[in-house]
Amino acid sequence: MNFIEGIEGDYIETKNNNLFFDVKGLLHPNDRKICFLRFYPDPDGDRVKNDISFTKVYDLNQRYSYLKENFPEYLFHSKELDIELQGVLNDDIKKIHTPRDYFKKLSTKENNISILETHSLKLCELFIQEGGLPKNSIGISGSPMVGLNKEDSDIDLIIYGTKECLEFQNRLKKILESSKICRKYTSDEYKIHFKNRFGGSNLTFEEFIRSEKNKLHQGKYNGIEYFIRYIKSPEDWEGKFYDYNYKNCGRIEIKAEIIESNDSIFTPCTYKIKVQKIIDENVNIKELNIKDIHEVSSFRGRYCEQALKGNNVFVEGKLEQVSYKDEKSYYRILLTDQKRDRMILVI
Repeated sequence: MNFIEGIEGDYIETKNNNLFFDVKGLLHPNDRKICFLRFYPDPDGDRVKNDISFTKVYDLNQRYSYLKENFPEYLFHSKELDIELQGVLNDDIKKIHTPRDYFKKLSTKENNISILETHSLKLCELFIQEGGLPKNSIGISGSPMVGLNKEDSDIDLIIYGTKECLEFQNRLKKILESSKICRKYTSDEYKIHFKNRFGGSNLTFEEFIRSEKNKLHQGKYNGIEYFIRYIKSPEDWEGKFYDYNYKNCGRIEIKAEIIESNDSIFTPCTYKIKVQKIIDENVNIKELNIKDIHEVSSFRGRYCEQALKGNNVFVEGKLEQVSYKDEKSYYRILLTDQKRDRMILVI
């Protein structure tokens, strides 16, 4: 299975400034990769590589603020996506670190392998043996891939291929039920997970747990948190970057029924919807027909496996008009704002 470099899960190391970015999405402009700052040199940083101390930045707003103040050349406005983004020009890419290559490297490494790397490999082996995954369909991402992890870092896995992902997801539930060391979160761990990942948002724990308790792509392996991202096969990526145009139309709150959730496990995840009611809106459209709002989409892993076909959901997010080639445009709701956006199961 052949995947190009510079897609979701890959990391970019810059020639200048010793910065590391994590790549977002599968489709990119010709001159650069859309990616977001993850590590930057800092004398007070708690991670060290090649005698240079680094700090990891988590919050999206903090990533933008740091670049605006220190390296504004990594910010650009995309007219296709109608938003300011972060990205690295092709000429400034020193190396693209891929989960596929890192997994292959660890698989043949005999010495100086860390405890985290050992557990990451064993989890991959479990998924290959019990989940029926081909070896070339899995990779290990995150901070260990670029040598900037800490002892308490998580295991971040990428699984590649549409068919492989769907088949593995169907087997994953049985693995979690039968394994003694690979499991879903406990009740107390869900509370910690909520505090760490959703603290400061307008989501309650009761709303959070309705969806979270059903998710299979995250949990604990030998006491270490793991997270799985699924990437479709290249032939299923549907067009190229310049085939799409998105227009920011404001914000909206709706109640809707999920009519298709086949792509809920993938990054980006997408849900086809039938809007039942517009609850609130602040949009720049004169007349908005609810029948023209076709889907909810997100590049954030927290919205994977959020709902299933037949579920009713409350959604709050950014309304975008989507144009693809010469086809009729439609609207989608994009979930990207860490504190304001929500997709909640309605019971």
